[in-house]
Amino acid sequence: MDLDELKRQAIRIHDRYDELNRRERGRVWTRTEFVLGFMGDVGDLAKLVMAEEGARDHPGGRPALEHELADCLWSVLILAHRYNVDLERVFHRTMTELDTRISARLSQGDTPGT
Repeated sequence: MDLDELKRQAIRIHDRYDELNRRERGRVWTRTEFVLGFMGDVGDLAKLVMAEEGARDHPGGRPALEHELADCLWSVLILAHRYNVDLERVFHRTMTELDTRISARLSQGDTPGT
């Protein structure tokens, strides 16, 4: 599955959540509320990573970690959609910038005497 397919699936689920929230609460989440929900998911992910590393107990094990990673990816895809960010383009641009910076720093260590 490529990024466009992931985005389409994420948006479809997001739209279903909007439909459900309209029905149950009479409104949809704002972008601010959505990012706050994402922050909660990141916190849950942190606990699951700690459990995976043996630093804490947390029910659910590996399946819970996998689920939370997928939830976080979904949130990133939806935030990009809601803020009109071409995630594929900016991801490639950012990775190129990071690669350039890292390569420059690594090449500084290639000179004798450093």
